[in-house]
Amino acid sequence: MAGLPRMTGTLGLTDGAVGDVLRAASLAPSLHNTQPWLFRLAPDRVELHPDQDRRLPATDPEDRELRLSCGAALFNLRLGLRRHGIAPVVSLLPGPEAPGALAVVRRGWTTPFDEETRALWEAVPRRRSNRAPFRDQPVPVAHRTALARAAERERSWLHFVLDGEERTRFRRLAARAHAIQAADEGVRRELTVWSGERASADGVPRASAGLKPAPADEWAMRDFQAADRPAGEEYESDPLVAVLCSFYDSPLGELRAGQALQRVLLTATTLGLAVSFLSQAIEVRSVRDEIRRSLGGAVLPQTMLRIGFGSPVPATPRRDVEELLLPSTGHDTS
Repeated sequence: MAGLPRMTGTLGLTDGAVGDVLRAASLAPSLHNTQPWLFRLAPDRVELHPDQDRRLPATDPEDRELRLSCGAALFNLRLGLRRHGIAPVVSLLPGPEAPGALAVVRRGWTTPFDEETRALWEAVPRRRSNRAPFRDQPVPVAHRTALARAAERERSWLHFVLDGEERTRFRRLAARAHAIQAADEGVRRELTVWSGERASADGVPRASAGLKPAPADEWAMRDFQAADRPAGEEYESDPLVAVLCSFYDSPLGELRAGQALQRVLLTATTLGLAVSFLSQAIEVRSVRDEIRRSLGGAVLPQTMLRIGFGSPVPATPRRDVEELLLPSTGHDTS
């Protein structure tokens, strides 16, 4: 990749292959498209670090969604290595061996590029957060089953909100969380900074903002400074809503859930489904705790998804790979 510092030998890959892998990692979803990840390359490893300059302290004060996003980037990185015949060996929260890193990825055995992995890899550049209206078309049971299995493959749980009473309860909780955030000046400021007509390589541009929210919308939607809603255009009346959950409340659980999230999103893409986030309900701690109790208390809600069949939408902008690289320490433990 042009401009990429020469790192021939990283995990035995060429510079071009390293660039492909990191570019794929950078296509993961993140809160307000902040892209809060950095990578350090060494001959024996790729380290994944959080980009502290891209924190959202008002919206995400515990960095929970930052770690969720980095977990999603890690899943794409894993896919990229498999694309080049490498089975990745991942250490989460490695501690002193890589200070500040969320994960260290090393080379494992040689692995074939099977059809399932190929389908997920090819979905990486096609995946979008689709904030536009979906068609009023139900998601087949077989598709729901495939999404649930995708979450389970990454040691997480995908709960579908299907019961009428539960949908009403969750919709009210989402509206409450949305109102709490709307009253928070810091949250409003972060949303403004990272959305609208921005001449940069990140954030949510107006073309990706969906419709301007309206009081009649069934689910509370964020206003990413969208253009005025055309007359007669409305959101679907009955979207499929799911809550992605981890099995423990810790940074490790969040990193695992982030990988599960990306596997679910890529699986949805292979099935022709569109997905966007209803994450306000999870971002507000008191509402998140109430959702956890509603789910029985054994799982930790990490994000809420809106799933359906939608029309194509443009990709959001991405930073150049060169901007994502931390200086090499020259440390090699191979």
